[in-house]
Amino acid sequence: MNLPNKLTVSRFVLTGLFLVAMFSRSPVNDTIALLLFSIAGLTDYFDGKIARERKLITNFGILMDPLADKILTCSAFIALVGRAKFNPSVDSLPAVSVEAWMAVLIVARELAITGLRLLAASKGMTLAAERFGKHKTFSQITAVIALLVLDAHVEWWPWLRDLFGYLLPWFAHLSLWVTVLLTFTSGAIYLWKNRQIYLEDM
Repeated sequence: MNLPNKLTVSRFVLTGLFLVAMFSRSPVNDTIALLLFSIAGLTDYFDGKIARERKLITNFGILMDPLADKILTCSAFIALVGRAKFNPSVDSLPAVSVEAWMAVLIVARELAITGLRLLAASKGMTLAAERFGKHKTFSQITAVIALLVLDAHVEWWPWLRDLFGYLLPWFAHLSLWVTVLLTFTSGAIYLWKNRQIYLEDM
């Protein structure tokens, strides 16, 4: 197994550890969840970069890299549903929350694209992730990190809480809505561009 594929597999493991941290209760569990998710997000960047630079692109990587991304981000958004993010010391700041319909939209999009890739594979075709989809993944990771920081920053030192407490809720709110729009748009474009794969079987 080459290095990019090892990084891809590590993302599955990190996702499991991230969920354990998310649903555990300890004085620093939110900070641990933030660190694990951030490391997992970095593996997404480096596995693709290394694979391209060293010409280590494999069918395993083409199929499993996007799947690892989907499991990581879908798990995060589901875990974050209903957890209002705010600075409890500043009542005037808006709460930020992942609504259930947002998680449903994100998961449904990822399942639809995965189904399309499986259908293509059954016909001997391999559909790689497109640039628009990569932008979507980046926006999802950014939004989740912003939301996790809103959870975790209350575990930090006072000056760090003050630093993040004012600007981050607005950034998290914006990044969440950008993610929802990009997720829907990228999915619609991907399904339309590859429509021949499923239309010929209908």
